[in-house]
Amino acid sequence: MKPSLLILAAAAILVAGAVGTSALSAASTAPQPAVGIPRPMPFYGHIKSIVPTRDPNRYRMQFDPAWWLSGVAGERACGCKPLSNDYYIVDETHQLLTFPVRSDARVLVLVNHGTIGTASISVAELAQIVRGKNPKHRRLQEPKAGFWIRVGSRYPNLVLSLDQQYQP
Repeated sequence: MKPSLLILAAAAILVAGAVGTSALSAASTAPQPAVGIPRPMPFYGHIKSIVPTRDPNRYRMQFDPAWWLSGVAGERACGCKPLSNDYYIVDETHQLLTFPVRSDARVLVLVNHGTIGTASISVAELAQIVRGKNPKHRRLQEPKAGFWIRVGSRYPNLVLSLDQQYQP
C-alpha cells in the first residue's frame, strides 16, 4: 500500500472513531424521557361545585366524570348508527370526584356574541357561574355544558386547566 493511501486510511479511521465517540457521548448526555412519570390527564364531565379552601391558592371542585365517546365506541354504547352529532356521552354513576384546583388554573368558557367563541375567566368567576350567578354578565353559550379538565401529575390530582365543551 502506498504511504499516502495508508495515511489517508489512518486519518479516516481516526475521524470515524472521533465522530462515533462524540455521537455516543452526545446521545448518552441528551435528556431522556422519564419512564413511569404520568403526563397530565384529561377528563370530561360536569362541574357540580367549586369552593375556595383555606389555602388561598386552591379551590376544591366536585366533578361528575363521564365518557365522551365518538366513532365505533359511541355507536356501540348508544346502540345507534350513525351517532347524532358524532358523539355520545355515557354518565352512568354520577359519582362525584373531588379535585383540588389551582386558583390560577386556565379556564375557558363558551360565549355567544353573534358567533360562538371562548372567553378566558378566573376560577373564582367560574365558581360563581357554577352556583348560578353571572357576575360579569357574560353571554354564556351553555352554562350547563361539560368541561374537559386537565389533571397534573406532579401534585396529586391538581386541576391545571378547565375547557368547556361545545355540544351541538
